[in-house]
Amino acid sequence: MTEELEAYILAHIDSEDSLLAKLRRDTYVNLLRPRMVSGHLQGKILKMICRMVQPQYVLEIGTFTGYSAISMASGMDSGSELHTFEINDELEDFTRSYLEQSEHKEKIFFHVGDVLETLPDMDILFDLVFIDADKRDYCKYYDCVFPKVKKGGLILADNTLWDGKVVQPVANNDSQTKGILEFNNMIKADSRVEKVILPLRDGLTMILKL
Repeated sequence: MTEELEAYILAHIDSEDSLLAKLRRDTYVNLLRPRMVSGHLQGKILKMICRMVQPQYVLEIGTFTGYSAISMASGMDSGSELHTFEINDELEDFTRSYLEQSEHKEKIFFHVGDVLETLPDMDILFDLVFIDADKRDYCKYYDCVFPKVKKGGLILADNTLWDGKVVQPVANNDSQTKGILEFNNMIKADSRVEKVILPLRDGLTMILKL
């Protein structure tokens, strides 16, 4: 993806919502690793997926600053619920301030803490799950959420191409790359799901529970 092609794509899709544009700029100005924010293109794709799936319950692992949560909530029906988990409590004030500004805030339930500790006790079956957190723990997240996903439910895993590092020599891999490689291999071998990797941004894997 060249900068020119990306600019062309962004110019030919729906415009970025004003709150999300402000959130994206604020993230780049004030936070470390701002590339973690989903951004305009991915936000619109997540919104459209929610429009198509029409989930009653959505789980997000890795809120960061809330861009993807707000994007997904904007594509969800009134009365639906998006439960989003962020383990870094230092982000709470920044993220919550933007979630509270969203016109879809009544759909968003923001949890600060470790989803691996909380999710097993939640009495919810999810229609859609979006995983975008610590790559070293992707396999743990998958094992934790799988029993909580409805049959026919969709799991999305972000960053599964990891800047192309997945095709570099194994000896050069850091712990996060190894986590992604382990996850990709686990999903490939899982006969309970149908899966495809989309070369969107940093790789987005779509996993359908059969």
